[in-house]
Amino acid sequence: VRAYLAGVLPEFMVPSAVVVLEALPVTRNGKLDRAALPAPRVSAGGGRGPRSVVEEVLCGVVAQVLGVEGVGVEESFFDLGGDSLLATRLVSRVRSVLGVEIGVRAVFEAPSVAGLASVVERERDSGVVRPRVRVVERSAGGVALSFGQRRLWVLNRLDPVSGVYNLPVALRLSGRVDVGALRWALADVAGRHESLRTVFPEVGGVPFQRILDTA
Repeated sequence: VRAYLAGVLPEFMVPSAVVVLEALPVTRNGKLDRAALPAPRVSAGGGRGPRSVVEEVLCGVVAQVLGVEGVGVEESFFDLGGDSLLATRLVSRVRSVLGVEIGVRAVFEAPSVAGLASVVERERDSGVVRPRVRVVERSAGGVALSFGQRRLWVLNRLDPVSGVYNLPVALRLSGRVDVGALRWALADVAGRHESLRTVFPEVGGVPFQRILDTA
C-alpha cells in the first residue's frame, strides 16, 4: 500500500505505517471513533549497527525522538514515523547533544542516521558551531519592542478602548476548588512566560519592554 501511495502522492503524504482492521470503530452516532483506533506499530532497529561514535549517539537521539527502542543506521527517519515537527525536535536534540547546528532540511535530504552522521561530521570539520543560548543581563534602561509588540502598541494608541485582543474565558467548575493550588498553578504559568507579565511604558513617547517579576 505504501509503495502504491508513494507513486501517486507527495512524499510527506505517504503514511509511515498501515494498520489493517476488520472494521472501523464508530461512536454511538455512527461517526469514526478516533480514540478507539489502535496505535500503529512501526518496526525499527533493522540493518547494520553504528560504526562510529557519532552514529551511535544519533541512533539514541533518533530513537528517543521517535519513541522507539532502537533504530537502524540506514533506516529512514520518516519511514519510522517521523514528520516535520519531529524533525525540528531532532535538530534541536542534535544541537544539544553533539553541539552541531544542522538544519531541518538536512533531515529531509539525509533522513537516515548514516546520512545525518555525514552531515554532522561535515559541519564539525567546517568549524562552524552555533553558540549555545545563554542568559544575559537585560539593559537597565529597558528592552526595545519587537515588531509584533510595536504593532500592538500602535493599534492600542489608535483605539485605546478596543478589546479586539482581549481573550475572555469562562470556566465552569464543579466540586471544591483548591484556591491555593489554583493560585500557584497560575503563578507557575506567569513565571514561565514573560510575555504574560510584560508591559509597555513610554519615555518621551518611545515605548519599551518592562518585564515585571512574578510577584
